[in-house]
Formats: sequence, C-alpha cells, structure tokens
Amino acid sequence: MAILSTSTSAFFERSRTDIKALRSQAERLQGQLSGGSKLDRSSDDPVAASRLRALSRLEQLSGIDKANASRANADLTLADGAMSDMTDALIRAKELATQAAGGTLTGAQRSSIGDELLQIQGNLVALANARDSSGHALFGGENTGDAYALDANGNARYVGTAATGSLPLGEGQSVIRSMTGPEFLSFPNGTGGQTDLMATVKALGDALKGGTADPAGAAQDALASLQTGLDTLTTGQTVIGTRLAWIEVTGDRRVDLSTLRSTEETDLGATDIAGTIARLQETLMVLEASQASFAKLANLNLFSTLN
Repeated sequence: MAILSTSTSAFFERSRTDIKALRSQAERLQGQLSGGSKLDRSSDDPVAASRLRALSRLEQLSGIDKANASRANADLTLADGAMSDMTDALIRAKELATQAAGGTLTGAQRSSIGDELLQIQGNLVALANARDSSGHALFGGENTGDAYALDANGNARYVGTAATGSLPLGEGQSVIRSMTGPEFLSFPNGTGGQTDLMATVKALGDALKGGTADPAGAAQDALASLQTGLDTLTTGQTVIGTRLAWIEVTGDRRVDLSTLRSTEETDLGATDIAGTIARLQETLMVLEASQASFAKLANLNLFSTLN
C-alpha cells in the first residue's frame, strides 16, 4: 500500500510540476509580448545580452556627440552670421573710401564720411565681440570675455587666446567650433607687418577727419587694404562654411549608424510578435489539455481506490 501511495503522490507531483512549467512558459511569452523584449535575463542569451549592452553604450555616446555637433553648428552659424554682417560693413567702407578718393568733395564732406567710417569701425568691434551659444567670446578662442578691447586711442586690440577649441563628433572626428579674430580680420599691411580691418577703417576715418594733409590720397591708398581685408574675411567665411558642411556629413553618418544599431538591437532582443503569439497559443493549448487530462485521471476510480 505504501508503494501505491508513493506512485500516486509521484503522479500528482509530476503533473503539478509539468503544469507549473507550462504556466511559467505562458507567462514568459506574455511578458515578451507586453514588454517587447525576448530577453528577460542576461542568462537567457549571454552573448546577445552583452552585445545589447554595448549597443546601448554606443547609442549613449552618440547622444553626447550629437549634443556637441549641435553646439558646434550653433557657434559656427553665429560666426557665419557675424562675418556676413562684417562683409556688408566692409563693402560700405569701400564705397565710402571710393567716394573720398574723388577730387570733387569738400573737406566737410570728407569729414562726414570719416564719421561714418568711425561708426563702421565701432560696428566691426561689436561684431568681433559677438557671443557664442554659451555666452562666451565667439571670436576670442577660449576667452570667456571680449575678444577685442579698445585702448586709450580707440584702437581695437585682440585679448583672446591663440586658438579656438574643438568639439568631438564621434568616431575620432572633431570640428573647431569657430575662429579667432586674427584668423580672418588680420592681414599683411604691405610693409612686413600685420594690420586688421578695424585698424584700417579707423585709420581712414581719422585721416578724413583731418588726420592727414592728403585725405584723398589716404582714401585711395586704403582701397587696396580694404580689398585685401575683404578677401581675408571671405576666406574665413569659406572655412566656416566648410566646417558646417563637415558637421552635416558626420551627422548623416551618425544617423546611419544609429539606424544600424537600432536594427541590430531589434534582431537581438526585440520580440518576434507573430512567432511569440503562435508559441503562446500553442503553450496555452497544451496547458489547457494537460489540466483537463490531469483532472480526468485524478477522478478515475482507480486513483480513488489507491488513495
């Protein structure tokens, strides 16, 4: 009788274990459908889980690179806008210099032109001290204050650092976020030294206001320097445009890589909806049949007798 009792107990225990396993499998499949992931634990597939973690880290780093690219794009766009305004101001300065170089103007007229040129010089200084997206000097390198300061005579002097920092864009690529003022405002003065646009415009303005005995000649001489300065400024804009294009290229590359990572993550860890539903239906069917069979066997007279 003990043998029969043990057999009956073993039957119930085995049936209970099988039904519990089927219920656990059904719950796991339902969890995959609701959560969208086929990996409940890393132990389900250690290799896939490790790769998914690596992909997640890469995506987080990509987010940092994207933020850097956005900042660099903002700063370079601000630089391009400021340079465009400088170009307009310089073109106006050339027009005024051409007028002043003519021999028909009176001293008062040239003095009035000189006043406008000095105003243009002030505008150029203000543009050179423009701020970046962080509120720091846009053309001052790593300086947080102004890029240029006026001395006692009203001359603009560069007070920024020698270079502008770069920002990483991912995959070992980076971009310099702006330019220093001297990189696009300074140019050779023809005598072996250097000058800049602000100094050239101010010198002409002072000359037309009585600072020289030959204001028309000074205006004529200034035209060549103004053109050289304009060429230097245009080159700077080209550099800025090239960097903006580079950010766009790396951004497209980042999007492509992110898409590839997303596809791989889906292949490795996302639930196959159709397949999982089919397995769940099969499991539920087997579970229902197992429960029904167990109930019938448990109610047979033989089991009643054995018990």
